[in-house]
This record gives sequence, C-alpha cells and structure tokens, in this order.
Amino acid sequence: MIGIYRLLTRWWTAFALAISLAMLGAAHASERFLGLSPCNLCLKQREVFWGAVTISLIATLWAVISRASRGTPRIAAFLLFAVFATGAITAGFHSGGEMKWWSLPATCMAAKDVDLEGLTALAFGGGEAPRVVMCDAVTWRFLGLSMASWNFLISSGLAIFSLLAAKRPKDARAPKP
Repeated sequence: MIGIYRLLTRWWTAFALAISLAMLGAAHASERFLGLSPCNLCLKQREVFWGAVTISLIATLWAVISRASRGTPRIAAFLLFAVFATGAITAGFHSGGEMKWWSLPATCMAAKDVDLEGLTALAFGGGEAPRVVMCDAVTWRFLGLSMASWNFLISSGLAIFSLLAAKRPKDARAPKP
C-alpha cells in the first residue's frame, strides 16, 4: 500500500493528466451521446480540467525528458492543487445553486453564444430558436447527486491528493546538485 502511495505521489502529474482527460472525455461524451447540453457553469468547470491537463502535461513531459528518477516537480503538484481547488469551488457553487441554496448569477442563462447568422435566420422564420440551458436545472443524476455535485467531490479529492503529492516525503524529492 505504501508503494502505491509513493508511486502516485511521485508521478502525480501523470495520474492527474489521465484523470483530467477522463473527466473531460466523460463531459464531452455526455454531451455528444446522451444529449446533455452544458450550461455556463458546466463549461467553466471544464476549463479547470483543461488547465490541469496543461500543467500536468508540461510537468510530466519535463520529468520524462529530463529523466527525473524521483518524479515530477513538486511545484506542479502545488499548481494542480490550486487548479483542482478552483474546480471544487466552482462545482460547489454550481451544486448549491442547483439545490436552491442560493441564487446563481444572470450569466447562467444560456450555455452557448448566439451567432449573428442564427439570429438572422430566426428573425426571418427560417431558423430554430436557440436552446437555453439553465444552470439551476439538474438534467442528470446518479445516486442522487448531479454532475456538478460529483464534480465537486472528484475535484475536492484531486485537490487533496495534489496537496499530498506536493508535500511528499523527503526521499521523493529531486536530488540536490
């Protein structure tokens, strides 16, 4: 068990990269195959995972190219902690709005930008009205939790583990020159 923990903390950026890509893949698959349109807050939560992909990809590539035998840089794990904590806050805010604990801002009315051609076609009667996705409407639940609630739990766990990876034991640090 300790060996698995050491492996995860040493190469946390590689694992964070895989998990972030899986989360983005699940979000895009639910949109594509289940027909679940994202709201503005859903799209903001995806931006967090794109940021995590960027940080973890750069850190993992750096570690592999530089042959860092003791793992990826700890600063990358701290950055991932900040990114995942931001994702947890965003998802928690979204989840609380879905549960009607507070009101969500007016910018949560439509998920996609309306283009000029679409508005022109709508004005002349040749187009469809754009579908508006409200942020406080829950379109999917699993075990009683919405996607935003699951994202909150997963992002919180990733933030905690990123912090653990950043504070890993001395034997996992890069050697001093």
